[in-house]
Amino acid sequence: MVIGLRYGRMKADDIAAKDRTFTAVQKFLRQFAQRHSGKTTCTGLLGYNLSDPTQFAEAKQKKVIRAKCPGFVRDAVELVEKLL
Repeated sequence: MVIGLRYGRMKADDIAAKDRTFTAVQKFLRQFAQRHSGKTTCTGLLGYNLSDPTQFAEAKQKKVIRAKCPGFVRDAVELVEKLL
């Protein structure tokens, strides 16, 4: 969202802004994946499918989200700061 706010287009026909946003997002995703064994989705990062009630309950019981997500958010913020 932050990348879109920074580089996004203000007019529907601003293709250059769309391309800048796409390029920045792809760079962010590559760098994030490099830090996290190629993973960028919650399921990949946490090892649990949170849309599955059973897996969500297990992840919650094991406090996986609380243990891992703050680090993922921190890494995302660091990467976005470097990109901007």
